[in-house]
Amino acid sequence: MQCPSCQNTDSRVLESRSADSGRSVRRRRECLNCDFRFTTYERIETTPITVLKRSGAKELFNRTKLISGLSRACKKTLINDSKIEFIVNEIELQLHQGLRKEIKTIEIGEMVLTHLKDINEVAYIRFASVYRQFHGINDFIQTLDALKPLKKEQLASVI
Repeated sequence: MQCPSCQNTDSRVLESRSADSGRSVRRRRECLNCDFRFTTYERIETTPITVLKRSGAKELFNRTKLISGLSRACKKTLINDSKIEFIVNEIELQLHQGLRKEIKTIEIGEMVLTHLKDINEVAYIRFASVYRQFHGINDFIQTLDALKPLKKEQLASVI
């Protein structure tokens, strides 16, 4: 690692700790030439994921857009920001672990719905209405009807 002060490449690590929720390592270093102390971060380099939009356009995966959509769907529910962050982290991890580096928005939307289905019905319907582009009340009714059997199964497992 090159010292920012004298550009010497010899340094020693004084302290290492986890940063960014375990996604990187923060290291305090000291230059062996001029004793200047500086901080470096070590991160895993990941291959970028390309998202194929409905229009056919391609763009890089943007977790901020996913957080924004989830936040709107979860507004005024019991789902807090840390839970939204957890969902996005899980989805991003699944995407990076997958063999494909190009994924359709439809697949990402279904991943989100899978998480929301178990957490909050209102957020699920809100997200589905935008993601699936509901055009009327019948779209809402069909989605609600699809949730009903799931609730009956959950009740049966409790009893």
